[in-house]
Amino acid sequence: MRQAFRASLLHCLADPGEASAPSAVEYFEDGVLVVENGAVLEAGEAEALIPELGDTRVTEYPGKLIVPGFIDCHVHFPQLDIIASYGEQLLDWLSRYAFPAEARFSDLGYAQEIAGVFLDELLKNGTTTALVFGTVHAHSADAILEAAESRGMRLIAGKVLMDINCPEELQDTPESAYTDSKALIERWHGKGRLGYAITPRFAITSSEEQLAAAGRLASEYPDVWVHTHLAENKAEVEEIASQYPHSRSYLDVYDQFGLLRERSVFAHCLHMNDEDRQCMAKKGGAAAFCPTSNLFLGSGLFDLRSMLAANIPVGLGTDVGGGTSLSLLRTASEAYKVLHLQGQALPAMRALYLTTLGAAKALCLDDKIGNFTTGKEADFIVLDPAGSSLSERRTKLASSIDESFFAMTMLGDDRNVAATYVAGKLAQSSLAHSSLAQSGLAESK
Repeated sequence: MRQAFRASLLHCLADPGEASAPSAVEYFEDGVLVVENGAVLEAGEAEALIPELGDTRVTEYPGKLIVPGFIDCHVHFPQLDIIASYGEQLLDWLSRYAFPAEARFSDLGYAQEIAGVFLDELLKNGTTTALVFGTVHAHSADAILEAAESRGMRLIAGKVLMDINCPEELQDTPESAYTDSKALIERWHGKGRLGYAITPRFAITSSEEQLAAAGRLASEYPDVWVHTHLAENKAEVEEIASQYPHSRSYLDVYDQFGLLRERSVFAHCLHMNDEDRQCMAKKGGAAAFCPTSNLFLGSGLFDLRSMLAANIPVGLGTDVGGGTSLSLLRTASEAYKVLHLQGQALPAMRALYLTTLGAAKALCLDDKIGNFTTGKEADFIVLDPAGSSLSERRTKLASSIDESFFAMTMLGDDRNVAATYVAGKLAQSSLAHSSLAQSGLAESK
């Protein structure tokens, strides 16, 4: 089925950089996105495309902005209900909040309930793809992947591996970690739009035997992802040095066990040196920049300039529940501030890049999602500058798309997401279906 969507269109063709190179961004003030069978057929000026559409249905969003669906490179769905929990830095926060919350996922029904709520919240915030942590329970991965499949979402997830330094009820073994993960890979990886991630929580909670088992899986299944944490907190880094005295660094622990390769995504990456960055780039690893979590837990500041200079792919991650919002607009706002503190810039178009095409590159999915080039999967969102009275007032004064999108990034949240489309199908809308004309949505032939 062919359909078209008319509004302003904005997407990235490459990394705009700190100087926001115009050639890296494509913007159509009055644009049309043509979708066929869930994929992008064409994007361009309405004046040129409308006459060619014939009887194709055109859904119009006057005054709105269509951008590619947001991509969350690191988030924990079992921690949804502990978001905004007061106090503590990383290691104490895990013991006080995260581990008790994750223990509740021994109940399959509870895991399924939270999975549904979590994905609906992602869609409401304009997130159409995510790399997701489960819990140690194998059925937590089943729950989130089943929920994503029912919504048609592109999602990567995995069960957590932990056999030491965590509560007994959350421990598996090297053998069960391998066996359960292998079964989950066979069941889910490559099914529709789903992918699997081998997911050791971090090196502190995995024995050498378990990391070796995870590395064996990574070798046997080179097209699955590896998803874990790296160098988030100074106390954590010191603990790793004590636990693995023969390793050069935290990153080297993963490398020694075959867990640093293409499709390895490491959350945080705050306390690293140039040697680590060069090693990560050489082996093909990527980083998830999680600013709200890093600030909330007092972990440190992400050095985006150094990571990109080393040619390490980077995407934004909300990292709920240490992160404080599932909105990638809010996350980009905090990223701007984190970088500003370090004398670095995050212009509007690079913020868009890190939540769309840049994130897709970090997940090795840029052949499928991230922008509106022909053949990409038609995941997109309709942003409403008038989502709040303040964002409406501010964006009306903007003299360019850069200024308008920057203001929406700084002020925006789920209220600014008017609609979310997954593979060309409406997955969520804040516009009242009973009064489409009044809410700014119209359809024409």
